[in-house]
Amino acid sequence: MSRPHRRLPYCYFPLSFPFFFLAMLHRSTFALAALLSFGTLAGQAQTLNTAKLDSLLNSLAANNKKMGSLTLSHEGKVVYSHAFGQAQLAPAVPATPTTRYRVGSVTKVFTAAMIFQLIEEKKLTLATPLATFFPQLPNAATITIDQLLSHRSGLHSFTSDPAYAGYLAQPKTQAELLALIAKTTPDFAPGTKAAYSNSGYVVLGYIVEKLTKMPYAQALQKRIVARAGLKNTYYGGKINPQNQEANSYQWTGSWQPDTETDMSIPGGAGAVVSTPTDLARFMAGLFDGRLVSAASLAAMQEVRDGYGRGLFTAPFEGQKFYWHNGAIDGFRSAVAYLPASQLALALCSNGGTYSTDDVVVDALKIYFGRPYKLPDFRATGYVPTPADLDRYAGTYASPKFPLKITVTKDGTLLRAQATGQSALTLEPVSPGEFKFDPAGINMKFDAASPTFTLRQGGSTMVFTKQ
Repeated sequence: MSRPHRRLPYCYFPLSFPFFFLAMLHRSTFALAALLSFGTLAGQAQTLNTAKLDSLLNSLAANNKKMGSLTLSHEGKVVYSHAFGQAQLAPAVPATPTTRYRVGSVTKVFTAAMIFQLIEEKKLTLATPLATFFPQLPNAATITIDQLLSHRSGLHSFTSDPAYAGYLAQPKTQAELLALIAKTTPDFAPGTKAAYSNSGYVVLGYIVEKLTKMPYAQALQKRIVARAGLKNTYYGGKINPQNQEANSYQWTGSWQPDTETDMSIPGGAGAVVSTPTDLARFMAGLFDGRLVSAASLAAMQEVRDGYGRGLFTAPFEGQKFYWHNGAIDGFRSAVAYLPASQLALALCSNGGTYSTDDVVVDALKIYFGRPYKLPDFRATGYVPTPADLDRYAGTYASPKFPLKITVTKDGTLLRAQATGQSALTLEPVSPGEFKFDPAGINMKFDAASPTFTLRQGGSTMVFTKQ
């Protein structure tokens, strides 16, 4: 059975740290640090190793690590598309490149693009106060459109509240959701900090509706889908397998159905349904001028405190990589664009424990012909001794990471928990070595000192027991 109380659907928290210890809360961050080791990436791969990409994705499906679909496009043309695993499990329906997935927070890129279209039409500005539309919300007189777009509004994300799990599957009206947001206490004064807020993008979706005088679904169709030439993108509803829509699942020793959020709730923060091919086309359209002006795109790309206006970025080898990802129920998604290489990538998944971010990084390594070894999913069979588990237990800290990590022994298991977060159950690999595949985490305890080395996405940090 699914455990919605441990999930924050369509939440994505881009941290400025390469480490990710929020996996069980579905707050994912792109492991872009791994890309920093790439050489010069300009231009298309000379010869795309499609067999290696196929092997990676098929291995994920065969080992119950992930199922979904991946697309790569170069200069607006699809150069690779591959579906793996199942869209439905009962009855079994294999995924295809046209299988449609909920894309979670990737929706925010669509919403931000529509807001910038409205700015270009002079229907509002980045300085327009929230009170112009919803004066009943906290700090509405001082919150601006700019702050909503860049997660600097201070509006508390209602999906972070424990009560959210109790109603995520129930329909909510705009008035009901606004009332829920209005009752929350702001996290900080507008503009003083940045913190990811689904509330802010739900409100931006409502502003799109007010200014276009049409439901978000219609605005999406008119302003994005038609302009970018998308074929399988729309505002989602109840999942309909007859419409090539995937159900989502979680792996608990076997595949089990996950929760199904009512799509009246995520709105402009996470209600879009699409395919990887459409998402890649959308990203290409965003960057080639079909959807917003060059000035608007530049504003979306501007990053402050780790947040852009609907986009996030990481520098490497003189280039910039623009991206977003998302999660809702058991679905995971990621979109990325390299302007210098005119490469778009999109991944959609409806279940699995292997990190979505790692799949993206793996795919890029293969695309650019970088050294890459396919992951080995065979069980090691290693069982740590009780004495070793006792020795590993304790609270650890690193000057490179703002949270402490507490390691505890639970019977024959080892768990790790960052301050204020859920505990992760670590899988033993070899003496002193443990991993957590959903986040691409590897932890290796030193046999001679009270430390462990944490590796993720090409980054390494040493933690010392306090």
